[in-house]
Amino acid sequence: MTHLQDQRPEYTSADEPGPDALAGNDDSEALCEQVARAQAERATLRIVGGDTKAFYGRQVDAAQSLSTTGHHGIVHYDPVELVATVRAGTRLRDLERVLADNGQRLAFEPPHFGDNATVGGMVAAGLSGPRRPWVGAVRDFVLGVRVITFDGKLLRFGGEVMKNVAGYDLSRLMVGAQGTLGVLTEISFKVLPIPQAHACLRLELPLAEALDRLTAWGRKPLPITGAAHDGTALHVRLEGGEGSVSATRQRLGGEPEEPLFWEQLREQRLPFFDDALDGAVDTVAERTLWRLSLPALARTPSLEGDWLVDWAGAQRWLKSAEGGGFEDDPRADIHIHEAAIAAGGHATRYTPGASGDSPFTPLAPVLAKYHRQLKNRLDPQAIFNPGRLYAEW
Repeated sequence: MTHLQDQRPEYTSADEPGPDALAGNDDSEALCEQVARAQAERATLRIVGGDTKAFYGRQVDAAQSLSTTGHHGIVHYDPVELVATVRAGTRLRDLERVLADNGQRLAFEPPHFGDNATVGGMVAAGLSGPRRPWVGAVRDFVLGVRVITFDGKLLRFGGEVMKNVAGYDLSRLMVGAQGTLGVLTEISFKVLPIPQAHACLRLELPLAEALDRLTAWGRKPLPITGAAHDGTALHVRLEGGEGSVSATRQRLGGEPEEPLFWEQLREQRLPFFDDALDGAVDTVAERTLWRLSLPALARTPSLEGDWLVDWAGAQRWLKSAEGGGFEDDPRADIHIHEAAIAAGGHATRYTPGASGDSPFTPLAPVLAKYHRQLKNRLDPQAIFNPGRLYAEW
């Protein structure tokens, strides 16, 4: 049997300078060949881009690596139509630079967790930044994708316009699937203009009062695109037209602060994250970092640790000595998952666990059944990122 590693093409190293975003390189044929060989030899593949989000999920135990970093470039970009089509290995920073040069952006504010973050990794992880509750998530901006299937075929799903889809919308199913359903090679996005004005405010308020104010503000057409409480103060970001931002700024009060807070929150570089693994540095954390997705008005679960509240209460970060980062006893993880479920949401452990168990809240039986059926249909030989989400997938 021929080993895949001996035949795989040469790819751009993750530590090399970023490629020219517009020039690009189409490596789809070589990628298809590698997947086809894996299918024929019943091998498994670990799909790798910039590898900045390797901490997010279980470690993949695969025979070979398939790197997308040699497949990069902007295939099509129409600033007038607000659409960009990009190869998966394109550095996220390169795409954002091109968009910014045209006064546009990825509105969902994706975290990078490192300079080598790629567009494909961004979509596969499905993570959005502080702006998500007001503008939408990654999947809301994905118009279409090209995917290499388990048998090495390159297929296109969706397109470059918004449309109704009958049955599974496979282009959006790829968002957050972490490469377990196929190899993303190309993604089409809806992009948005950068607002004319912005302002960042800090209000010294306890959490309970801050949540009450956010609830009241949410009933009014205010240009809020960020709301986070760091345990001491409420931070608010305003974006929109000059008049709207200026009037809202005077109405809300508070002290002005630098926009840097929101970048640091997105990239987990605030002091809150200092003694927890933030995904960008390969170190041992002193405490376990958890992300709880909850209804905005839900009571904070009774869990030991420090809290940081984002998304106007819908996303809550817990930094705790509890959990799988330091204990072999899986009951510690179960306790946090159950607390999140009881509050109407779910929890994700960001710090890698000692036991190697999945960091995600276990799915309900019916939902797990549908997930397994989808996986079996799209990847019957379990070639792609085996065990990434759960041990059996």
